[in-house]
Amino acid sequence: MESQAAHFGFTKLLVHDLEKIGDFYKQVCGLTELYRVESEIAGRPISEILFNATGVGAATFVLLKFGGAPKPTNDEVILGFITPDVVAFVERAVAAGGKIVQEVREQREHGVKVGFVTDVEGHLIEVVEMLQP
Repeated sequence: MESQAAHFGFTKLLVHDLEKIGDFYKQVCGLTELYRVESEIAGRPISEILFNATGVGAATFVLLKFGGAPKPTNDEVILGFITPDVVAFVERAVAAGGKIVQEVREQREHGVKVGFVTDVEGHLIEVVEMLQP
């Protein structure tokens, strides 16, 4: 039997306040909402916001809230965003209620400027700006 190659299609971030965190990602990252889903997973009710992919072949970003569940932990994933202006991204994140975890710095060995912020629920975001060669 021949195996088929899989490709990465989406990330679902477990959140507590779907509206508040949805607004954060729209304001800071410029994400646009594709649609919403009300459904269930293994008998647990869920609400989701799916965002449009940010480029051809890019993965979809999804915010997921389990109904009636306690606030999920926020240290299980690091979201990565690539931007043309890392400083402006960090400023937008702070203005929208996020926090700076590590100031922007150049990492020439990786060819990037990088900073770390959190969203309004404390999820860690690594923000990268590619350096010109």
